[in-house]
Amino acid sequence: MQWGLTHLSASYHRMIGLDCILLLILRLSLGWALSYKQGENVTLYVNKVGPYHNPQETYHYYTLPVCRPEKIHHKSLTLGEVLDGDRMAQSLYHIPFRENVERKTVCQLTLTEKQVDQLREAIEELFYFEFVLDDIPIWGFVGYLEESGFLPHSHKVGLWTHLDFNIEYNGNAVIFANVSVKDVKPVILEEGAGAVVGGVGVGGHSLTVTHTYSVHWFESNLPHSRRAERLRDYSFFPKTLEIHWLSIINSLVLVVLLLGFVIIILMRVLKNDFARYNVEEEAGCDDLDQGDNGWKIIHTDVFRFPPYKSLLCSVLGVGAQFLTLATVIIVMALLGMFNVHRHGAINSAAIVLYALTSCVSGYVSCCFYTQINGQRWVWNIILTSSLFSAPLFFTWSIVNSVHWFSGSTQALPATTVLLLLGAWVLVGFPLTVIGGIVGKNRAGSFQAPCRTRNIARQIPAQPWYKHTAVHMAIGGFLPFSAISVELYYIFATVWGREVYTLYGILLCVFAILLSVGACISVALTYFLLSGEDYRWWWRSILSTGSTGIFIFAYSVFYYWNRSSMSGLVQSTEFFGYSLLTSMVFSLMLGSVSFWASLAFIRYIYCSIKMD
Repeated sequence: MQWGLTHLSASYHRMIGLDCILLLILRLSLGWALSYKQGENVTLYVNKVGPYHNPQETYHYYTLPVCRPEKIHHKSLTLGEVLDGDRMAQSLYHIPFRENVERKTVCQLTLTEKQVDQLREAIEELFYFEFVLDDIPIWGFVGYLEESGFLPHSHKVGLWTHLDFNIEYNGNAVIFANVSVKDVKPVILEEGAGAVVGGVGVGGHSLTVTHTYSVHWFESNLPHSRRAERLRDYSFFPKTLEIHWLSIINSLVLVVLLLGFVIIILMRVLKNDFARYNVEEEAGCDDLDQGDNGWKIIHTDVFRFPPYKSLLCSVLGVGAQFLTLATVIIVMALLGMFNVHRHGAINSAAIVLYALTSCVSGYVSCCFYTQINGQRWVWNIILTSSLFSAPLFFTWSIVNSVHWFSGSTQALPATTVLLLLGAWVLVGFPLTVIGGIVGKNRAGSFQAPCRTRNIARQIPAQPWYKHTAVHMAIGGFLPFSAISVELYYIFATVWGREVYTLYGILLCVFAILLSVGACISVALTYFLLSGEDYRWWWRSILSTGSTGIFIFAYSVFYYWNRSSMSGLVQSTEFFGYSLLTSMVFSLMLGSVSFWASLAFIRYIYCSIKMD
């Protein structure tokens, strides 16, 4: 469905300015609240409409033939709100604070046949609307759809023309608000024609409707600081988080048992290896090379630098950046900086932190690249800065073009695009360069406990269960199983309308994910070295980095079996950003598993005696 937005596009480009920065500062201030006087107007903003089952397909409310002012005044929005698809504009509803209003007329509209069909199409697709009053979202359906009977079949489409606003207050602050159509009869929209009431529309028919509203105030004992709890208890969208705690505890128990088994078994095997190798050391290193001595026999090759050093270091750098970014966001959430009333705050934080943490990727990548004798450090910095930003820009270009073509509010205005591009060009890329230069200058020598021979040792044939694909399947599935339960709730939040609040549980699951990834990588690296295969560098990254493949496979399963999403707009955004999410997990877990494997290898080769 494509609706014209020419009368709104000019206003969109002015939504981000200095006042948005002030708004962001105020909204991040804890305890900030608006207070009203008796009879003072409480501004109600109309925001967006969209299909109930396609959360990311939204259009501006005024794209529908509804009551609108002669000149539309948009509210200044923060960056996060714009990224979230918000397009708030002042409405014609006058809501005096703590004063009831009974059946007041908003406007009278004469709808053409084309406009009636437009409303019918929106109602048949279960379009809902979102208003915002004092940062409180208010949801309701645009109309009423009834399907009944087989013979004769009844298909009724009705438009809600009267809204009852129920608002709760405490003192001089607004606590909660919702809208109701109880005891209200919809205006039936007949297909192809309406009631002939003067005026000429498409096909010579028109329909006259009168939009009215009522306001009822109710006193509440809930303080303003806890009003987020009231919104979480309200259920316009379906709730799916009832069994959260039980599922997470079950997952944590299984993961802890898995980690315990891996650590105990691996330590017992290593203890036997250390005892055997240190006893056999008296025979000399040359004699050892002639026997079957497992991982010790490749001590002169295990620290041989891998191919594609620049790409490997870039993966480690960007993975460290996302690891830092995820940790900071979860900590900020635990501190209460993101709640249900701060629209898009987490989006704004993610954009700002991604730019600021670019120095981490530059430092880690260039520092390690210099340690392993990399020469083209300038190219390494460029590759690091574009490793994720280039796929992100490509994916966003496709998704944004689809939204723009469909007229969705998810299409970013030109000023927002320039702002994001400026954040990367003026902040993100320079910080990557600065971090790279600092990392290059501070990089020491690569600390290897064994000398590396000039001629590489021949690698014996490996059994099928030590193949790269098998290790990727094992190393990717186990970390995925650790987060599979929590992943459902994250998907329900990002791609649905759930409000995620259990950030403490998320932190625990995040720590478990990293721990499982590190332990599994160490175990797989040991099995690889025990087969006298020293090509562990890339294998350690791919083993648990393959978790991203399982996450993308789960996203496909979620799309077809757990959601009701459909259509080109929703599908393009879902699968495009799911690919990017999978890439983020692969980079992050690949980085963690590599450093764990490197620390493990240094430990075992420092623990045995060698000439």
